[in-house]
Amino acid sequence: MTTLRTLTPTTVRRLAIARQYLSGPVRPVSQMLDLIRDLGCLQLDPTSAVARNHLLVLWSRLGNYDQAHLNKLLWQERHLFEYWAHAASIVLTEDYPLHAARMNQYQLGEWVQENINFYNYVLGEITQRGPLSSKDFEDQSNSAWPSTGWTNGRNTSRMLDFLWMQGKILVKERRGHTRYWDLAERCLPDWTPREVLPEREVVRRAAQRALRALGVATAKQIKLHFTRYRYPELESVLQDLETEGQIQRVTIAEGATKWPGVWYSHTDDLPQLEQLEAGDWQPRTTLLSPFDNLIADRDRTEQLFNFEYRIEIYVPKDKRKFGYFVLPILHGDQLIGRIDPLMDRKTGTFHIHHV
Repeated sequence: MTTLRTLTPTTVRRLAIARQYLSGPVRPVSQMLDLIRDLGCLQLDPTSAVARNHLLVLWSRLGNYDQAHLNKLLWQERHLFEYWAHAASIVLTEDYPLHAARMNQYQLGEWVQENINFYNYVLGEITQRGPLSSKDFEDQSNSAWPSTGWTNGRNTSRMLDFLWMQGKILVKERRGHTRYWDLAERCLPDWTPREVLPEREVVRRAAQRALRALGVATAKQIKLHFTRYRYPELESVLQDLETEGQIQRVTIAEGATKWPGVWYSHTDDLPQLEQLEAGDWQPRTTLLSPFDNLIADRDRTEQLFNFEYRIEIYVPKDKRKFGYFVLPILHGDQLIGRIDPLMDRKTGTFHIHHV
């Protein structure tokens, strides 16, 4: 039986950080597409107490950069588009077959069936007049979208979301925070890969993307990353990849203490792993968005960094422990603290309430 490679928790942390472009020299903006390719996706979130999440994730890795470069990749060159990864995200056009699998399997619920004429109206208007924003449609629904949350009564927006999840429409452009929708075939470039992949091949590719972004991970952690929860028969796929030599099992131990579970690393990361074990480590200090890819899995974050993090946006102010939009502080291979900031855009003042 093959002897498993043993890694220390420090090496595991450093590989995770390195694979996330959070160590070594700050990358030039010209590497933005390569960076997003290795991350797999940039989560979109409307909260902008400091800045929108996808902008913060890039800032943590690139430093100050011209946002026009991202806009060019999104809206001009179309190397990127908006779709659902582990949440609403910016994803790579070259990964379209992985996301098309979700589009093709997406089932419309009872509310859409009850409002099928509204569905056809929205799609027809976009076909004839697009790109359009949600304000360009009449609410022709037969029944209101049932929700006790923030989507309550937003019938047009919800219908657009369902068409988006099906892959029939995509965001053509944004003007401020307003999305303008058009038919997917009018948004995606001609070079978009259109191959229809078997489900197992989708899982095979997505699992490797997730594992490489994580550095070292368990099957559960892979399931929670990139195309979250969309890994049917993952354990069997991982067995195949291990047999083929694409991935390898490792153990994680500090002295006599061994971390539980079956852990994997990708063989493509072996050279970087060996460099880290040889002491080639260039630490960096930066702030992380609450939705940063490195810490999106809160349980993994706690296990790797002994750092408990929960976002408190939805917690009443008097019950918050740390603050509204707290940014963890990454220093080398440790999360050493957090800041509670707020950007006042009217005065151009960056407030830090607590450290």
